Amino acid sequence: MTVLPDDGLSLAAEFPDATHEQWQHLVEGVLRKSGKEVSGAAAEDTLSTTLEDGLRTRPLYTARDTAPDPGLPGFAPFVRGSRAEGNTTGGWDVRQRHAAAEDGAILTDLENGVASLWLLVGQGGIPVSGLARALDGVYLDLAPVVLDAGRDVEAAAAELLRLYEERGVDPKAVRGNLGADPLGHEARTGTAQDFAPVAALAARCAEAYPGLRALTVDALPYHEAGGSAAQELGASLATGVAYLRELTEVGLTVEQACGQLEFRYAATADQFLTIAKLRAARRLWARVAEVCGAPGAGVQVQHAVTSPVMMTRRDPWVNMLRTTVATLAAGVGGADSVTVLPFDHALGLPDAFARRIARNTSTILVEESHLARVIDPAGGSWYVESLTDELARAGWEFFRTIERDGGQAAVLRSGRIRTDLATTWAERSKKLAKRREPITGVSEFPYLAEKPVQREPAPEPASGGLPRVRRDEAYEELRARSDAHLAATGSRPRIFLSTIGSAAAYTARSTFAANLFQAGGIEPVTEGSFEDSGATEAVVCSSDALYEEQAEQTAQFLKASGARHVVLAGRPAEPSGYPGVDSYVFAGCDAVDVLSATLDRMGVS
Repeated sequence: MTVLPDDGLSLAAEFPDATHEQWQHLVEGVLRKSGKEVSGAAAEDTLSTTLEDGLRTRPLYTARDTAPDPGLPGFAPFVRGSRAEGNTTGGWDVRQRHAAAEDGAILTDLENGVASLWLLVGQGGIPVSGLARALDGVYLDLAPVVLDAGRDVEAAAAELLRLYEERGVDPKAVRGNLGADPLGHEARTGTAQDFAPVAALAARCAEAYPGLRALTVDALPYHEAGGSAAQELGASLATGVAYLRELTEVGLTVEQACGQLEFRYAATADQFLTIAKLRAARRLWARVAEVCGAPGAGVQVQHAVTSPVMMTRRDPWVNMLRTTVATLAAGVGGADSVTVLPFDHALGLPDAFARRIARNTSTILVEESHLARVIDPAGGSWYVESLTDELARAGWEFFRTIERDGGQAAVLRSGRIRTDLATTWAERSKKLAKRREPITGVSEFPYLAEKPVQREPAPEPASGGLPRVRRDEAYEELRARSDAHLAATGSRPRIFLSTIGSAAAYTARSTFAANLFQAGGIEPVTEGSFEDSGATEAVVCSSDALYEEQAEQTAQFLKASGARHVVLAGRPAEPSGYPGVDSYVFAGCDAVDVLSATLDRMGVS
């Protein structure tokens, strides 16, 4: 669209506006060169990407892609932010998680940029009796405290409230959350929790502590069980609605009940999906409050946590990049509080360096990148607004199915939610296995000579309910087999790369093969002869043209040299493949199956 400047002079006045159809025509030409004969909308569809939840990302968005009016920050439906000023007054609340308090880490964090504390208390964390010691030296009127106490929430909340009173903190100055989440606890452990003590805590907070919330609606159990963004949204809405029903039944108004809830979501390295998820969550909760007759209470307070699912154990340094992107997305998406998990989170208790990098991630984004200076900086993007709308609709539909089946507690106890999440994870696992969803440092560009990062073991998390999954788990099992072989024999399993022709002919496929087999802990050998390589299998690497001429001869030579199994990097020739070649690896093959079978043949148990 051409917009004339105030003086009437338009530098584009002599040029007609380009149309969407003209752009599609150009796309057709590009695709035709790659052998794809498609036209019109089909050409655009060819460049589109299918996401979870039936969503589809197109290559181009324009003003034709309309979405509902997101409103203004601080006003319903709160898509553009829960507060009129957004995070412009000082950035988001930097909230750090602590499961232990023995090394002064809490005070170190608060002295170096952390604004609030998220404390794991009780089973697997800080003992309830040790809470006073953990908070020794902390100014409780300045630093909000958020508890995560599971089954010990009643005792932990009582101890924290006692500390506030003992240290003379004005109840009106208290900020934070007591962290009660009965349904989240049931999702984690499979054990139901009595809501009566939680309701009493909420009533006490509503009456005496206006800045303190009693409940957390934690969507992480569903995310960590393999759920999609829409499933995370739907489960959180169903949980929030269940809590509203419980709280209003004991006498709280809808406004008071809404004021007792804080929502916790995962922030992933998929930055646009995370931005859209947080914006959609606010819109959906505003709709819930509106239906409940309290449209003014529809502000959703959000705590974003960088995804545990995306954290890898191999090459954990790459996790710093993942958490940086996730934190950026959480900030742009309007989260009120952000927790950056340390890069060594998957390995055990974080060290001081990891905690420093975690807290400095937010500091750099706020203070140096100035990410918080603009409210909802993604707002107005045709793509972000469309994705927000589509994700909100998908999340609302999942929420409706939960309500139709009796609510969140019912679907937890019937196993329906477990089945839904498992189905989603199974589909995603296929993409991970085929490296359609790459994991840098694990399934792509692994580093076998990496020195393992050692950490003190973390307490065992609550279990017995929904499973906890990780993106790297299938590859981690393969690498563990290789590690055991290395420990037992002094060397890793090896595979010989047999290249044909010039470097220009074989480099692409030899690089592909080396990356693929290293993902399973198999060391590629590129120098010398097969006999000297110490390998029992070989991979033939070259171009399709040279395969036609030399693949059969090369395979026969390798088998004569002692190769028990010959792999070719590329798709098999029609109709029956190349004689002498036993198997094929190519982009899109099931890497996990290939690597597991290879280790089996090599005798690596």
